[in-house]
Amino acid sequence: MSKTVLITGASRGIGRACAQVFAQNGYSVAIDYNKSERQALELAQQLREAGCDADCFKADVSKSSEVRALVDWAMGRFGHIDVLINNAGVSLAGLLTDMTDTQWAEVRGVCLDGTVYCCREVLPHMVRRQSGCIINISSVWGVRGGSYESGYSAVKAGIIGLTLALSKEYAPSSIRVNCIAPGVIDTDMSRCYDLTALAQDTPLGRVGQPEEIARAALFMAQSGFITGQVLGVDGGFGM
Repeated sequence: MSKTVLITGASRGIGRACAQVFAQNGYSVAIDYNKSERQALELAQQLREAGCDADCFKADVSKSSEVRALVDWAMGRFGHIDVLINNAGVSLAGLLTDMTDTQWAEVRGVCLDGTVYCCREVLPHMVRRQSGCIINISSVWGVRGGSYESGYSAVKAGIIGLTLALSKEYAPSSIRVNCIAPGVIDTDMSRCYDLTALAQDTPLGRVGQPEEIARAALFMAQSGFITGQVLGVDGGFGM
């Protein structure tokens, strides 16, 4: 029986790369998407054509009822969830004093609430099996804070705190919870920034690629004695 990975926000960027890398390594892949239906359907078809058992489901992770439906679907479709990757996210740049309630609700809802809801729904299934791995995607800004990105930094820091707490709570059930803190990664979400300037600020002299985050996630999924860790994959940007 192959292992199953559930990836939120998997239609594009880091989530899409995670789906591809895990599929290449023998996992069945449950793809969550919200707005990018065409990309999600195309990804699922590509993975199936390559021999992977893959399917997709539309769910807004900021809504607990839709997360519950997502997990129920994944359990019914695949039978078990071995790895959960909480990747869905939105960006928010600007001064805190300019941030509206609506903007704050969106970034908190997708990034932090969504991570909480997904963990809350998946963990009981993992506890019953006394096995499982959760990988939360935070950010270098969650570790060190980013000027002009206070709201985004706050929710990404919250993901780190959640990771550390859950790793202690569920270690007795042999469930591992870890976090990846990417630096500047070449995705649609980051292309509104000056990537050339950010590459110059990165000690390795370039921005990262989504596949590099995906390979780090696979490493964490396959490393049975690692839990409660925050892995910076940032080219030295977070030093």
